Amino acid sequence: MNIIYFNPDEMRADVLGCYGHPLVKTPNIDQFASEGVRFDNCHVQHTVCSPSRCSFMTGWYPHNNGHRTLWHLLRPWEPNTLKYLKEAGYDVHIMGKNDLLAADSEKESTTEIHKLPSGVPIERLHPLGEPGDMSFLYKPVEGHFRDYHIIGMAIDFLKNRKKDDPPFMLYLPASLPHCPYTCPQPWYDMYDPNEIPDLIPAELKDKPDFHYWIRKYRELDKLHHSELKKIMAVYLGMVSYVDHLFGKLMTALKETGLIEDTSVFFFSDHGDWAGDYGLVEKWPSALDDKLTRIPMIVKTPGGAGGHVVSEPMECFDIMPTTLELAGVTPRHTHHAKSMIPQLNGERGEPNRAVFAEGGYDLHEPRCFEGALGEHMDKKESIYHPKSLQQQEHPETVCRSTMIRTSTHKLIRRPNGIDELYDLASDPGEENNLCGDPAYSSIKNELQERMLDWYIHTSDAVPYSRDDRRFSVEHID
Repeated sequence: MNIIYFNPDEMRADVLGCYGHPLVKTPNIDQFASEGVRFDNCHVQHTVCSPSRCSFMTGWYPHNNGHRTLWHLLRPWEPNTLKYLKEAGYDVHIMGKNDLLAADSEKESTTEIHKLPSGVPIERLHPLGEPGDMSFLYKPVEGHFRDYHIIGMAIDFLKNRKKDDPPFMLYLPASLPHCPYTCPQPWYDMYDPNEIPDLIPAELKDKPDFHYWIRKYRELDKLHHSELKKIMAVYLGMVSYVDHLFGKLMTALKETGLIEDTSVFFFSDHGDWAGDYGLVEKWPSALDDKLTRIPMIVKTPGGAGGHVVSEPMECFDIMPTTLELAGVTPRHTHHAKSMIPQLNGERGEPNRAVFAEGGYDLHEPRCFEGALGEHMDKKESIYHPKSLQQQEHPETVCRSTMIRTSTHKLIRRPNGIDELYDLASDPGEENNLCGDPAYSSIKNELQERMLDWYIHTSDAVPYSRDDRRFSVEHID
């Protein structure tokens, strides 16, 4: 069984046609969903790139081994899906960005990490507004984005596979639709901002203070509503561009016949506000559905086609699922659940709660962006406002934990504002009910479940034991 992870960066679920968006054009992804299994309520374990990837490759929550920052990647002694597959005889290939493996972990977890060929032009990115504009809205890319060349390499890889080659794992962590908001034409102007559905409004009551400060530091509070809709329009264009590239990959997979023995996972690492709440990008301690809910679509040989799983599930469930498809048994304590029953047409767990974490504590200043000077001395850097905010207002990125059921969500922030939402009546999470006495019993129940979850997942005990005797005999 071959495995492909197609992993676009920063793609939220509700911007795909098969997930119900009324405007966006994603015909290739929609077709893929009609042939495979679509998980309608899949949530990541962290809303930033590196921690999320560490989770979905290990089946660990961020708190299990301190994977909650951009810079704490998987070390050689830690388990991960790629390492398991390589040990089992798979050819493991990565084409795209990293945000996963520490440098000394690459050799034992991969067969090859592919670089763009020399001479391939890398796109030039230019802000749309004046110098210093920090809204992330850029001019169109001249020529194709780097993802185009990455998919080209992947297609060549598929076409060059031989019948007697070992099974492969092809991990494709793409760059889009990660901001800056830009892509080539005609996708950049594919959507008219005037036709974009209403965005979730800014300056809602009882929201965490990072909403206010992000808008201040990025000067988003100076943007007209039409400019926020332009951001969303370009973001949708980026999504359609990713759909175009995914279609090219799937065509090659079918033309080579490899589709008959390949399981394909289409999923993201987290979402993007893209103008909702008057915000852009994401934030380490933000846990609303626009950031945690991602597309998860899986097509596997012999699996169900057109099946939709509406019950909650967690992104890191792909770890035991992938290993089960490959016939590999994990040898570490993890907290994920196999999706194989759902891939065969069964429903999910109706009463399952999903969890996510984020943020840093004041006792760990090394975790905050800007702590080592990143972007602090480069005021023209698009990330300078984020680093500056985290250094000047560290409380805005305090630790946070989410529990989400199919009907309610609770977010706890010991150093910030807690949030509670009735998702059935308020799917946009606009009305924070944390202080509403009518919801006190629901809040208490969710807090109890969150405490139980922490107790059950507080560590990951190794499978192996250590000898309690000294390794050498001591003679008096």
